[in-house]
Amino acid sequence: MTVVFVSELKKASKRLTCAKRYKIQRKIREHNRKLRKEAKKKGVTKRVKKDPGVPNDAPFKEDVLREAEQRRIQVRSFSASRKLSSVSFDLKYDDDDDDDDNEFDLLVQEESAVSKDKYSGKFLCSELNKVINASEVIIEVLDARDPLGCRCPQLEEAVLKHEGNKKLLMVLNKIDCAPKENVKKWLNYLQREFPTVAFKASTHLQDKTKRKEPNRTLGLISEAPSFRGSCLLELLQDYARKRQTEGPLRVGVVGFPNVGKSSVINSLKGSRVCNAGVLRGVTKCMQEVHIAKNIKVIDSPGILASPSNPGVALALRSLPSTHKQDDVLDVMLQYNVPAFKNSLEFLTLLAKKRSLLQKGGVPNTRQAAEIFLCDWTGAKLSYYCKPPETHSLPPYLSDTMVAEMQKAWDMGKLHQGNAAALKGIKCSSLASSITLTSSGPTSGLLNENEVCDLKDGGGELLQGDEVAEEDDEEEVVSVRSHFYQCAKMCAFTNLEIIRNLNTLQTARIACFL
Repeated sequence: MTVVFVSELKKASKRLTCAKRYKIQRKIREHNRKLRKEAKKKGVTKRVKKDPGVPNDAPFKEDVLREAEQRRIQVRSFSASRKLSSVSFDLKYDDDDDDDDNEFDLLVQEESAVSKDKYSGKFLCSELNKVINASEVIIEVLDARDPLGCRCPQLEEAVLKHEGNKKLLMVLNKIDCAPKENVKKWLNYLQREFPTVAFKASTHLQDKTKRKEPNRTLGLISEAPSFRGSCLLELLQDYARKRQTEGPLRVGVVGFPNVGKSSVINSLKGSRVCNAGVLRGVTKCMQEVHIAKNIKVIDSPGILASPSNPGVALALRSLPSTHKQDDVLDVMLQYNVPAFKNSLEFLTLLAKKRSLLQKGGVPNTRQAAEIFLCDWTGAKLSYYCKPPETHSLPPYLSDTMVAEMQKAWDMGKLHQGNAAALKGIKCSSLASSITLTSSGPTSGLLNENEVCDLKDGGGELLQGDEVAEEDDEEEVVSVRSHFYQCAKMCAFTNLEIIRNLNTLQTARIACFL
């Protein structure tokens, strides 16, 4: 018996020769280059991948965002220090330009000082005083939903007692957010003191230098709701022609934050020339705009509210709006939510209504609080305050001064313009508006010496308030918690402002239920 041994066949090796491997790589490069060339001819661009961000379901999302923000701040500071060191190195070894070294040091010191003091309370107050001193006519913009709360007695008294014999004109803005009957009552009430113009500023104007209307007719239609400020512009042009001084008429636009000062200027100009937004404090410095051949309008930052004001007035005029409301039924109808016992329950119902849910179906009350505050800060909600039943002149105003103010303007044209504005603009109805009680005129700060630094808060802290004292980064991160505290105002009972934050444009509010 013979045994035959058969050897197993070896598997073929997968190794390639270098020539073949290089040939494959070359073919792939040529193929990709051909695809890119064809895509370039067709105009197809590669889609840029966007950062998806941190998902809401991720644990410790706030910690991750805080670390990312800190890294970005470190990178910016490191790049700025490297740039500064490179410039200083070049200047150090430049023996022929000693004067340039001194000038550079002075510029660095001035820039650091400006960046430190800019946008502080004293800076904003000084900018407001510059606008008042440089203007011949002062326009005080009022919110038609609460005109009395938007008035600043200190500002009006300063304008009337100024040496330049300045004229004060009131503009009742946002008349579409209040019932028409209530707007008429306020016009009659305010015109007993100063000439008042009904106005509806357009908030959808585009920058004409960046975008052109494809159709002129469509462009006119889009600007029609604001009437291009025809009545107000005609009054200013008539006054500019009647005055005896030479040069263009300078008109200063002043008022509390978020009453629509920049939007009024944009409507007069017919294009977006001033930055305007829902957030308060968008305008930080004075800005001069030519709206006509003989008229210049100066935009100003908002008036700083005095810490001596009541809590409701402070929160309304300085930071996110808060109101005292006895009837919660209007809020239930406005947001279409059932009855609630406290603020947390209201936020929970609002989050469920808007499908603002976290992981596990938990309502996101913080996000609901942000939406709630944005509604009250902007012009989305329709509410109104009734004018006082009795009228009395303030102590700084007399009947002679009222007659003199009205004599400077064409009151017949003013009344016709107000009637046309109320007739042509669709105002909110009484049924869809919330009735509120005005807190009265709001005291403002015009003297820089009276302005305390915004970092100090300008008020005493109550129980339940937490102060971030470590650094600015932690203070920025805690904005969401401040919004959450602000949203407790939804019960509309016993609200009290307890602190102003420096650049966060928000307030901490305590609600004692």
